[in-house]
Amino acid sequence: MALVTEIAADVFRISCWFPEFNLQFNHFLVKDDEPLLFHTGLKRFFPEIVEAVGKILPPERLRWISFSHFESDECGSLNEWLQLAPRAQAVSGFVGANVNLADYAIRAPHCLMPGETLATGNHRYRFCPTPHLPHGWDAGVLFEEEQRTLFVSDLFHQDGAVEPLTASDILGRVRATLTAYQQGPLANYVPWNHRSEGILHSLSDLGPATLAVMHGSSFNGNCTGALRDLAVVMKDVLGTEPSQSAVA
Repeated sequence: MALVTEIAADVFRISCWFPEFNLQFNHFLVKDDEPLLFHTGLKRFFPEIVEAVGKILPPERLRWISFSHFESDECGSLNEWLQLAPRAQAVSGFVGANVNLADYAIRAPHCLMPGETLATGNHRYRFCPTPHLPHGWDAGVLFEEEQRTLFVSDLFHQDGAVEPLTASDILGRVRATLTAYQQGPLANYVPWNHRSEGILHSLSDLGPATLAVMHGSSFNGNCTGALRDLAVVMKDVLGTEPSQSAVA
């Protein structure tokens, strides 16, 4: 059964535990006039997430569905949600909308240009493109401008059955997870290139108050510092070639 936790005003973390991967998969529901779901989840989790959403609002009321990039845990059950909620539309940046969703989604997506906002009622979400961070040409994140919640997708990935929300430092967990991935068959899980640090610093400059994290605990400590520290951790771990055993 999914665990539901309100991590910021009107933002509910819906967490599904995947013991085979020692990993939490987190989905975020915004309760508002036009409800927003960030991450649809894997198809296998669809019934579980629908049940969890139903504890907060009627699932068929869902209006917007968004995610960072085109990947099964980000949008695998998108079309199931579009069938369930007749007014729902996927929301993505220009690349995601035109390269992926225009063909994949059963309903035309809503395209956001860089810096453009989406109003859900009491909240406004700004689209921030983050190409190839955490993955994919189409990658981007949403930032809520009043409560300052930033949906960071796979950034700050932490393995394990951890608490829903913390203000304690999570960078040690992040470093341990990325290091373990870099030494095994999941090497190069997140690419690091000459633009990555600048993107993380630009997200830091937004001054977020809460980071809604897809895998692991969400964070409401010093988010500005955490994003800049994440750049250091990622450069240290991902800025060098993985071991030969990882790529053999």
